[in-house]
Amino acid sequence: MKALTSFLVFSLVVAAIALYFISDKAVIGPVFILLGFVGWIVLRIFRIDLESVYPDIIFGAIDNGVLVFAAILGGVYAGVFGAVIGGAAGNTITDGLGGLFEGHIAENQRRLKINNLRTATSTMLGKMVGCLWGAGLGLVVVCLISLVWFGA
Repeated sequence: MKALTSFLVFSLVVAAIALYFISDKAVIGPVFILLGFVGWIVLRIFRIDLESVYPDIIFGAIDNGVLVFAAILGGVYAGVFGAVIGGAAGNTITDGLGGLFEGHIAENQRRLKINNLRTATSTMLGKMVGCLWGAGLGLVVVCLISLVWFGA
């Protein structure tokens, strides 16, 4: 119940803030990064060590960090439908890539006797934090590229 409640509240916060800033390209990336820190604070409130959810954070960061580019490329080449297709194909690829890194990190943590016993709450929050940080960083990079190449 704690995981579901946390998920619903944090999802509503993320959706509301994302919708509020959706048309402000210059700040949406940093806003996502800050939302990731809000998730990190929630992890701390639940006494979940960042080290124990590190594999989840890396998965989320790779997943959404690369997905941003796939969705944007799809949108540039084929509009909204292209963005959906780019997002779907990109999500498939980035889930696999993120899973490779996540699994590798989890194996190393077990080998080093680092506790990474996952719960629904820790896994959910870890992945959400990583997704926000990855998407935020990806959006910042896209914004910088568009400023340098297109001046807008």
